[in-house]
Amino acid sequence: MEVKIHESWKPYLKQEFEKPYFKSLVAFVKHEYKTNTCFPPGKEIFNAFNHCHFDDVKVVIIGQDPYHGPGQANGLCFSVNDGISHPPSLINIFKEIENDLGTSYPSSGDLSRWAKQGVLLLNATLTVRAHQAGSHQKKGWETFTDAVIETVSKRKSDVVFLLWGGYAKQKAKLTDNTKHQILTSGHPSPLSANRGYWFGNRHFSQTNKLLLEANKSIINW
Repeated sequence: MEVKIHESWKPYLKQEFEKPYFKSLVAFVKHEYKTNTCFPPGKEIFNAFNHCHFDDVKVVIIGQDPYHGPGQANGLCFSVNDGISHPPSLINIFKEIENDLGTSYPSSGDLSRWAKQGVLLLNATLTVRAHQAGSHQKKGWETFTDAVIETVSKRKSDVVFLLWGGYAKQKAKLTDNTKHQILTSGHPSPLSANRGYWFGNRHFSQTNKLLLEANKSIINW
């Protein structure tokens, strides 16, 4: 696995790449991709960083694991490639955007359009074995992505962190709430959404309001 990550991130993450845990992680991922079917495709593992450059980050959304079905994962949390059926969590995200902003439901589940506007779509674990959710957890990815969250918190200001569900909410401790905005809610998965923990959170209009207050351009969700 070659670490093909946009130049804008390298000054901030270079020291992580040189740490023993990351070298072990690279060896593990290389072996997994050689011996098993894994997602996303190797060249898309760092898409979150390649579509959203460090200087542009103004919103961070944290997912847990990439999708593990064929053709789904594209390196951006909650996102799927064009032509792929929208997974349940993504459907609920789009429904909340419809209700919150009065926009129409999008045909494309590819969220690179958000990333290019400054939304870092970061999964805690960046790879997964096909059909085996969580199979690449606790191998080093979480250490790396925690370092990413801490770096964004430390080096930037007025970033809106969207923490959906119990796992993502744990990441609040990595952020400085004196200079960033943190919005939390239930997870958009059907289990959580159907219990009333997701719909009505209005995170998309709230995010844009906070960005305007910080003199930043809003996201076209």
